[in-house]
Parts: sequence; C-alpha cells; structure tokens
Amino acid sequence: MDAIKASDLIRLFETWKSLFAEQRDFLISLDGKVGDSDLGITMSKAFAAAAEAVAVEGEAAGISKLLRTAGATMARTAPSTMGTLTATGFLRASKATEGADVLRTGEAAGFWRAFRDGVAERGKAKLGDKTLLDVLDPIAVALETAAGSGEPLAKALAAAADASERALEATKSMLAQHGKAAAFQEKTIGLQDAGATVGYFLIKTMAEFAASDR
Repeated sequence: MDAIKASDLIRLFETWKSLFAEQRDFLISLDGKVGDSDLGITMSKAFAAAAEAVAVEGEAAGISKLLRTAGATMARTAPSTMGTLTATGFLRASKATEGADVLRTGEAAGFWRAFRDGVAERGKAKLGDKTLLDVLDPIAVALETAAGSGEPLAKALAAAADASERALEATKSMLAQHGKAAAFQEKTIGLQDAGATVGYFLIKTMAEFAASDR
C-alpha cells in the first residue's frame, strides 16, 4: 500500500478497534501493576466509539475530517487521562492533514509529528519521563527521516514500528514521572510503560495494515 485513502482510514480504525478489544485484558493487567487498571477499558471504549463514528461519517468526509471525528468522539467517550491524550493526538493529526486526499510517507510524518506534539503539550511530559511520548517521538523521527529520503509508505511505517518497539523496551529502564505510576517510583523500573505500549500498538497495527496492501 503506497497511500492510505479515506476508505482505508475507516478500515484502519476498525482494525484498531479489534486490536484494543483483544488487548483489553493485557492492558488492564499492565496498567494495574503501577496504575489504576483502567487503560484497557479506556482504549477499547475509545476505539470502538471512534471506529463507529468514522464509519458513519463515511469516506466522502476525507482524511482530516475523519481524524477530527475520531478525536472528538474519543474525547467524549473516554475522558480519562489516556483517552484525552489519544483524542488530542488525533485532533492535532487532523489539522496536520488538512487538504490531504491520502496519507503517503510525508503526510504520515506530519500526522505523527502533530500527534506527538499534541500529546507532549497536553500531557506536559518530556522525553525520558516514561510515557507515551517516549514511543511517539521515535515514530515521528523515523517517518520524517523516511520522508526525507523518499521511502514508500509501507517501508516507512515498518521502520517507525521497529523504532517504537525499541523505544518501548527502553521504557523499562526509566523511572515514571507522571500519573499514578509516579507514586511507585523505583517499582516502575523494569516495567514497560502502559501508555507507551498503546503507542507501539497503534503504529505496529498501522504498519501491518499498510503492508497488507488490502
């Protein structure tokens, strides 16, 4: 797949919906080690609602409006910390993709750069704080590099997914600085961050979707 069209984006949200339904219990367990165990519930609810909303909107709405609809729906459906951060990411991505008929590597880089920046600003996090941002930044950087060298979308997304997997592993050595996990301090070392896991799931699924050329 060399580009993601509006119709593809609707299918991608359906794929994300299935992913977070499947990973619901895993995320509950992961979050429960140093959090409040609601991450799996939040993500499954948010993406189920977003997938339904973009399907109703239809492909004629275009990329930007579909992303805006998804973000606004998530904000209403899952107004928890992670739900709000994810919603903010999609709303920022919507602005970054205004006027784009499809997502190629350049547009995907803009999408993830805006997603990252929105999460950073809303969450007041910085790199190394053991958060979703620690995975989003390598995704954006990898895609910007790929766009600069003219890489096709599927290859660029695969590289971004690989970068995010390495970044997720690196969160195990970090000390949590935000949310309830911060109260556990040293106990968070050795555990991969739950929010960063969500970011990894998002890009990994997007990369697999593009590679499938469905």
